[in-house]
Amino acid sequence: MRHHIADPVVHREHWREPEDDQLRLECGVCGVWGADEDEGSAIVALGLHALQHRGQEACGIASVKDERFHTERHQGLVGEAFGGADLMTRMPGRAAVGHTRYSTAGGSFLRNIQPMFADLDQGGIAIAHNGNLTNFKFLHSQLVSEGAIFQSTSDSEVILHLIARSRKAKIVDRFIDALARIEGGYALVAQTRTKMIGARDPLGIRPLVLGQVGEAWVLASETCALDMMGATFVRDIEHGEIVVIDDSGLRSLKPFPARVARPCLFEYVYFSRPDSVVNGCSVYEVRKEMGRGLARELGVDADIVVPVPDSGVPAALGYAQESGIPYEMGIIRSHYLGRTFIQPSQGARQKGVRMKHSPNKSALAGKRVVLIDDSIVRGTTSLKLVRAVRAAGATEVHLRSASPQILFPDFYGIDMPERAQLLAANKTLEEMRDLLEVDSLGFLSIDGLYQAMGETGRNNAAPQFTDHYFTGDYPTRLLDREIEEGGREFGAKQLSLLVSA
Repeated sequence: MRHHIADPVVHREHWREPEDDQLRLECGVCGVWGADEDEGSAIVALGLHALQHRGQEACGIASVKDERFHTERHQGLVGEAFGGADLMTRMPGRAAVGHTRYSTAGGSFLRNIQPMFADLDQGGIAIAHNGNLTNFKFLHSQLVSEGAIFQSTSDSEVILHLIARSRKAKIVDRFIDALARIEGGYALVAQTRTKMIGARDPLGIRPLVLGQVGEAWVLASETCALDMMGATFVRDIEHGEIVVIDDSGLRSLKPFPARVARPCLFEYVYFSRPDSVVNGCSVYEVRKEMGRGLARELGVDADIVVPVPDSGVPAALGYAQESGIPYEMGIIRSHYLGRTFIQPSQGARQKGVRMKHSPNKSALAGKRVVLIDDSIVRGTTSLKLVRAVRAAGATEVHLRSASPQILFPDFYGIDMPERAQLLAANKTLEEMRDLLEVDSLGFLSIDGLYQAMGETGRNNAAPQFTDHYFTGDYPTRLLDREIEEGGREFGAKQLSLLVSA
C-alpha cells in the first residue's frame, strides 16, 4: 500500500519587490492575564506597538470577558487598528492575546492574520504564533487527508487542528499533545476562557519573555514590549517550557526531554529592538561588540565611520570606539515613508532606497568612509547606498558587515531568499567587492560574532546558537524540505516512521 502526500499548500506567500533584500521576521506576540477591568486589550495594544518592528503589515487582538471572545484582525499598523479610545469597549476583558506580523499579500492575506481563533468542545481558543514549523506541509497534508478543513495557509492553524483532534481531556494536555507533533522554531501565546498558555520551542530559537504589571502576568516576544506595557521583567520562558497562567497563579511545565538551548543569532544581529534584553544579553551591547570585533578583525584607514541606519548604528558606534575613527551620520533615514510597494510605478518603487536613505553630503564629501551594515543579503540595497555615498563626494568606501556571510536560507521564521539569491553563496569575496563597487569589503567572522555574544568562539561540536544561515548547520531536521527534495510519494512504512518520529 502506498500513501500519497497531498500537494503542498503554499505556505508563506510573501510578495517582494524584485530588488528588495531586507530581512524580515514573521511576527511578534504578546498576551496578558489578570489586568484591571477591561484593560487587557489596551495593555496588549501597547505591547504590540513596541513589537511593531517584528511585523508591519497586519495585526490582531483577541480578548475574553465572561467566557466570551472578542477578536479583531486588521491590515496595517497597530496604531491604525487599535489606537482608538473605544478599544476597551470594543474588546473588553482582563485577558487578551495579540499579534503583529509581516505577512502575505493578495487574496489570502486577511485569512492569515493572527491571532487564529477556533471554537473547540471545551470553548474558544486564540493562538498567536511567532516562527515557522519545519513540518508544516507534512502535517497539513496529513490533516487534510483525514478530513480537516483549513481556512488559511498559516502553520498556526495546524496547531489549532492538532489541539482539536487530541483525545486528552484537559486543554493543557491537548496543547502539549499538539506541541509534541510540531517541529521548528516557535514562540506561542494561547488564550482560552480560563487561562493563558505560553510555550517556547525545545531549542529556544524564537524568544519569549514573562513579566508582571501590577497583579497581571504578561508574555511577549521581547522585553521592549514589557517596558511599553509598564511591566516588570520576571524571566525568559525557557526552551521547551510551557507556562500556564490562570486565576490561581502561574505553573511551569517541561513535558519534553531536555535539550541544550540554541537561540537564534539573528535576534541579536538584526531583529530584536536594541533596547531589548534577549536571553539575558543586551541587544544594544552585543551589536556594539560586533562593531568592535569588526574593527579588530578588518580595520582600515579611513576618515569617518558611517552606519546604515537604523540597524547598523550600534555596530558602527562600536567600530568607531574601537578604531578611534570619528562616527558620523553620513546617511539620514526617513521614518515617514509608506511601504514601497504602494508607489504608483516601477520607476517610483526603484527610488525607494533613495527615499528611505539620503546621503549627508556635508559629512561625506572628500572623506574615506567605512560603511557599516548589520548584514548583506542580496546586495541590491548595499550597491545603491554605496553609489549614493560616492555621489555625495566620498573618495573611498569600505563596506563592513557586522555579521558573517549569509550562505544558507532560513526555515524558522525569517523571510530569507533561497540560496541562489544570496550574494555570498554565489560570489567570492573579490567578486562581491567588484559587484558592490567598494574599495574593500569585509564580514565579521563567525567566531567574532560568538565572541560578541560573550563566548570564546563557536563550539563546532555543539554550537551554542542557531546559526545555520552562516554555517549550514540546521539545528532540527527539515521534514518539509526533505519531502520536497525526495518527492511526495512515501510508502506506508516510511510514512509511519515519519509520523512516529
